[in-house]
Amino acid sequence: MKISTIGAWIKWFLLGGLGLIGLLVVVVVGIILVDANFGDKVTNYTNVTYPGVDGVTLNGYLAEPEEEGTYPGILLIHEWWGLNEGITTLADALATEGYVVLAVDAYRGEVTSQIPRAIILRTTTPQEQIFADVDAGFAYLQSLPNVNTEKLASMGFCFGGGESLQLGMRKSEDLALTIMYYGSVVTDLDSLRPLTESDGALGIFGEEDQQIFVEDVLEFEAAMNTLNIENEVTIYEGVGHAFLNEENYDESDAAGEAWLQTLAFLERELGD
Repeated sequence: MKISTIGAWIKWFLLGGLGLIGLLVVVVVGIILVDANFGDKVTNYTNVTYPGVDGVTLNGYLAEPEEEGTYPGILLIHEWWGLNEGITTLADALATEGYVVLAVDAYRGEVTSQIPRAIILRTTTPQEQIFADVDAGFAYLQSLPNVNTEKLASMGFCFGGGESLQLGMRKSEDLALTIMYYGSVVTDLDSLRPLTESDGALGIFGEEDQQIFVEDVLEFEAAMNTLNIENEVTIYEGVGHAFLNEENYDESDAAGEAWLQTLAFLERELGD
């Protein structure tokens, strides 16, 4: 084959590759734009509003036990999808166990079921804004007349798991418990030290998780043990990231076991 022919094939191959990349970019951008303009809305799943620190009105989903009374409170933080129907199902399930649950919206009205937009929401929402909005939700939960402010917990999944830990470190004097499902861990002793003021932390992780690695989880556990922070860390075998959801939390598998472990932890630490 002549050199000129080989060069032509290489040229067409490169142009074809660039064209394919361009097409993929167009498709991804299209998915993001369509989802942002015509996709799901947080207000489809929220039933309360409360003020944010900068004057914005924030939305949340409040789930309460049916009977009147004063109950422990749980601040629930969603995955990277945003506050969706799945998180409200889990909030309702916790309410039936005797907790007042506020599922907060950390994305200010944005929610998606599409991975490209979830990545955009997670990476472009300012972290300080997330902290402020989660703190505002926590303040609202504390203000509710049927909440025992001496018995408060934070709980989150994936993105929300990491934010639950962050909230626990920021509000350790007010939060009794910090619960995180496969969220980003912290291993720095000085950062974790505020948790010594709390009653403990529960961490649920998956052995096959390719985002939160077992080695980091073990280092996180070791750091808490060094600081004498009461903790219960479990790495479930045979499951990866985000193994619990609204469809399997009550089944007899790893998700169901993790959910029962969470209920037992809450009852032991917050129960009468």
